[in-house]
Amino acid sequence: MPIIIKEVQSKKELCAFIKFPFKLYKHSKYYVPPLISKEMKTLDKRKNPAFEFCEARYWMAFRDNVIVGRIAGIFNYAINKKYDKTFIRFGWFDFIEDQDVVNALLFEVEKWGIEKNAEMVNGPLGFISFDPTGVLVEGFDEIPTSYATYNYPYYDKLIKNYGYVKDADWIEFNIKVPERMPEKILKVSALIKERYKLRNLEFTTKNEALKYTDLLFNLLNDIYGDLPGYIKLTPAVKDNIMKELNSLFLPDYLSIIINEKDEPVAFGIVTPSISGALQKARGKLFPLGLFYILKAIKSHKVADLLLIGVRPDYQNKGVHSIIFEKNLQSLINHKVKEVEVTRTLENNSKLTNIWGPYEYRQHKRARCYVKQLNYSV
Repeated sequence: MPIIIKEVQSKKELCAFIKFPFKLYKHSKYYVPPLISKEMKTLDKRKNPAFEFCEARYWMAFRDNVIVGRIAGIFNYAINKKYDKTFIRFGWFDFIEDQDVVNALLFEVEKWGIEKNAEMVNGPLGFISFDPTGVLVEGFDEIPTSYATYNYPYYDKLIKNYGYVKDADWIEFNIKVPERMPEKILKVSALIKERYKLRNLEFTTKNEALKYTDLLFNLLNDIYGDLPGYIKLTPAVKDNIMKELNSLFLPDYLSIIINEKDEPVAFGIVTPSISGALQKARGKLFPLGLFYILKAIKSHKVADLLLIGVRPDYQNKGVHSIIFEKNLQSLINHKVKEVEVTRTLENNSKLTNIWGPYEYRQHKRARCYVKQLNYSV
């Protein structure tokens, strides 16, 4: 049967677009389904503030009236302005093991890109850096963090078969949490605090910690601003991210380091892992999804290191030891056994090299692809 491509035009169709992976991965014990309500908000131009600088279209592939694939095409005009190039992104890309399906979906994105004079197409990427990115190419027997995605091994081959090549890889680490705080961490942290006149901000309640969110995001923009693919977060996007993180937020899992002038110089954000809870919720908050998530926040054996950053003028000075001192002690207090480090660019050696003192393994790898658009066809 021929493949029919249909563009998403209604709320009902958008819901079908979002639910397709639920069917595709029905028998996978590693797939972590997102909350349907969150996906609806992310993909709705009226509700996602990223549409201030983005434009998107969504397509589904059908064979014999059955959905066999989906894809999003995204123009991020802020990124294009940053690099003075016209890229089109693809994301939310899932499909059965069929080359014709992959080709037909990518063709739609490329056709739109050519219509708008794009030079290159790359992905899988979202609207912003906080959206799921990449195709999993290593770690198919691992459960992803709630900020990443899972896919079958055949994705990589079928995407490359359509002319795409590697653009960048992200890697992930699993860190074993020790039963007690290593003396070496305490000694190094004390030394760095004294040498550079640094201290950890103290807060005991969520509301107290949330007062520092503007400071935190400004620091995030300063630290990550020059990294490939990162755009500075707008006030509306910052607010949206904080609303999503608010329910997961534990004050003792936030570390903000300030200097003697009370200027922020580094931060670390850890959240309880809710991957297992999301698997039980099956995309829905009610009737039991919210219960599973709240239970995981209250009692969890795995945590996710969402973000860590050190201001450029304080890098290579051991400042991360102060972050780890607080976060590691909090993890020990919560009886957490493992930490999943969310996706880090493989060439970001300043971050990938800091896990040496710990028992760790690099267990997952995700890939972004790129292709030059062909205007002669």
